[in-house]
Amino acid sequence: MKTIFTTFFLFFVLSVFGQSCDEVLVMGGVRDTLRVQKFYNLLVINKTTGQAVFGQPNGHFTVYANPDDTIVLSCKNYPMIQFRVEADSNCQQRILFKVEPITQELEEVRVVPIKSLEQIKEERAQLAMRETRLVTGINVLQSPITALYQALSRKERSKRKVAEMEYQDNIRKVLKDLLRTYVDADIITLSEEEFDEFIAFLNVDDNFLKTAKESELITFIKDKFEHFKYYKKYGVEMDK
Repeated sequence: MKTIFTTFFLFFVLSVFGQSCDEVLVMGGVRDTLRVQKFYNLLVINKTTGQAVFGQPNGHFTVYANPDDTIVLSCKNYPMIQFRVEADSNCQQRILFKVEPITQELEEVRVVPIKSLEQIKEERAQLAMRETRLVTGINVLQSPITALYQALSRKERSKRKVAEMEYQDNIRKVLKDLLRTYVDADIITLSEEEFDEFIAFLNVDDNFLKTAKESELITFIKDKFEHFKYYKKYGVEMDK
């Protein structure tokens, strides 16, 4: 009887405490204790694997990691946070950090435009994909044959593709105008040859580009530029 009990106890201990996780789902976040803050440039770096990914503007992030990996959270004007991945019984880790911004004196930024900021602002507001006048909504019921033709027509698909390409090209033109302005004002230091690579790294939301205030855009691009330098210097792989 004693042998049976001992065997059962060992089986229980191994099943509860001996579980290993090949991968851990880390669900975390950062919260400013002083004010509501958008974390547009929260960078989640796995120092163990050398990979990194941006978090969400609300400060939340979700990544997969291995047990005992070291994770570093980096966000402009906040102290860096480092923690070790520890799995619970469900191979997950939930973690929340309360942070306070680093106190600092900001130098006045004087923007000397190549193209005026007002011109660029108007171009940002006018960013819109060209309409291709497809049959949609109630018109589909009124003209089902036309709607079917459009769905199958190579010409209509080509028109939509061209419109999308033109839209993305306009976004790049606006961003390049902004970058030239910021480089000229010594806000960032980029060569013209690096613009395309940095724009791809920015991965900016087009709605944010169209509606953001000048101060928000400057802060956003400056912070992303700091991460871009880190990426270029240390070769951290950014997950898209």
